[in-house]
Amino acid sequence: MINDIHRLDAEVRLRPVTPADASSLAVALTRSRAYMQPWEPVRPDAFYTEQGQRERLAGMLADRDAGRVMPWVLADEQDRVVGGFSLNGIVLGSFRSGVLGYWVDVEYAGRGLATAAVERICESARDELRLHRVEAGTVLDNVASQRVLAKCGFEQYGMAPRYMHINGEWRDHRLFQRILHDGPLMG
Repeated sequence: MINDIHRLDAEVRLRPVTPADASSLAVALTRSRAYMQPWEPVRPDAFYTEQGQRERLAGMLADRDAGRVMPWVLADEQDRVVGGFSLNGIVLGSFRSGVLGYWVDVEYAGRGLATAAVERICESARDELRLHRVEAGTVLDNVASQRVLAKCGFEQYGMAPRYMHINGEWRDHRLFQRILHDGPLMG
């Protein structure tokens, strides 16, 4: 699954990100910038350019190769990026955990794509990365993302005051986790 392509609906599939996605990511992020503003950090204008995404992808793919991150994109029939998903901060050993982050293009929001992708990613985290748990956080009023997490079996386990700098302020976050298995440590 980690390196596979998975169809999520008639038009969209989940696949690993590649350096060739830089231009398409820049277009999708620019298109969705205002829509995602309440849930995102304030970013420099360069972030929304092809060069900015090329640089971001280079770092992300180096982290992937080091086993710290696993990034995917949602792509439509024309291979246009319409969302991004990642497991960040992957820790192995006795912790075996990762932090889920995701976004869906404004033109594709509300179609169940995030739910389908999160389910696939949790399967991959359990079966291939051998993780015990996946965690995620949302700003308090991101009800849509909280619904996705609940549908995918995540449970809220806490609230973190001033957890992350989002939309220009330190924002409180609801913290969620999904326990992927309770079996023995899978090495």
